[in-house]
Order: sequence, then structure tokens, then C-alpha cells
Amino acid sequence: MSQYWQEPAYTHGTAPRTGVLLVNLGTPTAPTAAALRPYLKEFLSDPRVVEIPRPIWWLILNGIILNTRPAKSAKKYASVWTSEGSPLKVHTEKQAKLLAGFLAQAGQRELHVSWAMRYGQPSIRSQLDAMRAAGCTRILVVPLYPQYAASTTATVVDEVANCLRHWRNLPEVRYVRSFGDDPGYIEALAASVRAHWQRNGQADRLVLSFHGIPRRSLDLGDPYHCECYKTGRLLGEALKLAPERLIVSFQSRFGKAEWLKPYTQPTLEELGGSGVGSVDVMCPGFVSDCLETLEEINMECREAFLHAGGKQFSYIPCLNENQPWIEALTTLSLNHLGNWLSIAPPDAASLARQASRARELGAGA
Repeated sequence: MSQYWQEPAYTHGTAPRTGVLLVNLGTPTAPTAAALRPYLKEFLSDPRVVEIPRPIWWLILNGIILNTRPAKSAKKYASVWTSEGSPLKVHTEKQAKLLAGFLAQAGQRELHVSWAMRYGQPSIRSQLDAMRAAGCTRILVVPLYPQYAASTTATVVDEVANCLRHWRNLPEVRYVRSFGDDPGYIEALAASVRAHWQRNGQADRLVLSFHGIPRRSLDLGDPYHCECYKTGRLLGEALKLAPERLIVSFQSRFGKAEWLKPYTQPTLEELGGSGVGSVDVMCPGFVSDCLETLEEINMECREAFLHAGGKQFSYIPCLNENQPWIEALTTLSLNHLGNWLSIAPPDAASLARQASRARELGAGA
């Protein structure tokens, strides 16, 4: 059997197209143990996600985790599931549609914009196949992780490469490595915080909670820790916030090994117990609300802070479909598409003027 997958039918003279593929982490298809099991198996089998010797990890994963964790995780997913499905899926799909509309309004109507999940559905393979069938000979891959980590961004690059090794006719490919210091992204975060403060007033502390990774990854050279702190510093400067009022922390620790510190929940408990009455908490490592933000932060950490003595806990949602974020994503995509495009990218002011019309185009995509 050939190692190459069947090429799609091609009509000579068809104009080549350029595609943009947004990629997020992934989600189960339903908040049930049966749906969680294959999702967790795919996710936790990735050697970049868990760097434990394969034979040992296989026994732990298949003998313990996949027999206990799916039911526990299913209950948590059920607490945030919407009528449209998983929040992460809903927001990622809407972001792709809005991006298509903004790009079209910027003069790039022929771009093929799609989205995929690194783990689960729609898969990267299925979306790359659709782009190939649509005649895309150039593809920009945008992992939706603002800060680079080997266990997130690099896994997307791995999977794209795994798919393309089976293509006979390869496209040109570009990747967005990270955007944690991108001016548009930072301003989108700042605008979200300012809007929250205008509605609710400023809390005593602004806590920025990023997803954690094992401390060992930092020691081995992963830049994620530094990129998170850079995002935090730039956001604090944009908000003109005194350094002592901004705290960077890390959530979602798994297992007994040391992860990046300080840990979010103990930090909030310490703040609540030390007389800090109010906190605003946001998660700048996620561009879409998901289990880790809606359940872990806005439910578990909220309860922990209030139980420890805190008086007011405010969660600032992820960027989701906020207009400044979609504008930033549009500019980020255009800049990376660069000389693949027929016209120069518009400036931010032009994007802002076109926002209303772009939203209409995106909603109808």
C-alpha cells in the first residue's frame, strides 16, 4: 500500500488558493465518560504532553488514569457545557468565522479560513484535507496558544508534519510560533480589563492565571515560563498598574511532580487569608473560555478564595469574540501571510472602521 494518501481531483487551470488554519487544544464531543476516554487517551498519549518513559506511562495511563479520570472530568465538563456544545469548540468556531469576515473585508475574500482541534474533532488532518481539496497551495497555521510551549504549540507543528508526510503534492506552510507579546493581543487584553473595571471597579489585585507545565520543562529549556511573565509585564504596563497589584500564577497542575509556581489556587487562598478583599482574575494564556477557565478558575478557585476570607472574586472572561481580539488576530494573520497576499495589510484604524461590516460577513460564513 502506498504511503501517500490519494490526491484530490484537479482541474488544470484552477487558481491556487491560500488557507488559514486556526488550531486549538481540543475537546470531547460530549460531557460523558464515554466521550472523555478517547479524547484523554489521544491527548495524554502525546509524548510532548507527558515526558515520561513510554512503557511506564502506558501502564499508568491505561491501567489507572483512563479507568478513573473520564468520569470525574465528565462531571466538570457537564458544569460548563452549553446548548451549542463545548465552550472551547463554540468560541473557536466563531473566531474562525469572524476572522474570515474580517479578512474578506480587508480584501482577502479568496482566503480559505478553517479551524481544527489538536485532539478530538475536527481533526487537523480533516481540515488540511479540506484545504487540499479546495486547492490551497499555501497554508498558514495559527496555533491559538499565545505563549509558546513544547507541549502545546509544538504538538500542532508535529501533527501538521505527520499529515503532510503522506501528501504527494506538498503546500508551502507557515506557522505562527507565538503572539504573547503581540501589540494587538496585549491591547485586546487591556481593553477587556478596562471594560471590566468600568463596569465593576478595580479589585485590590489583578491575578493572571496561566496554564501550568512541569518545572522540569523550564529546566530543560522550554521558554513558556518567560513568555508568560512577559505577557504579564506588558499587560501591566498597558494598564499602568503598579507592579505589586499584578500577580502571575499557574493553574491546572497534574500529578505529584513540581510544576511552575506560584500555583493559582494556593495563591488566591493566601490572598484571601491575608486580608486582600477583592481580586480580578483573568487567563491570558487562553483566547477562548473552556473547562480550565470556566470550571477551574470561575468555580473552584472562586470558592477557594471566598472560603479563605476573600470578599469579592471577579472573573474576567477570555477574549472569545471581542472585537479588539478579532482585529488583532486579523492583523496577526495578515502579517504572517505577508507576500502571499496580493495587497498590503490594512492598518488597525482601517480594521476598526470595517468591523461592523466584517461581523456581518463572519456571521453569514
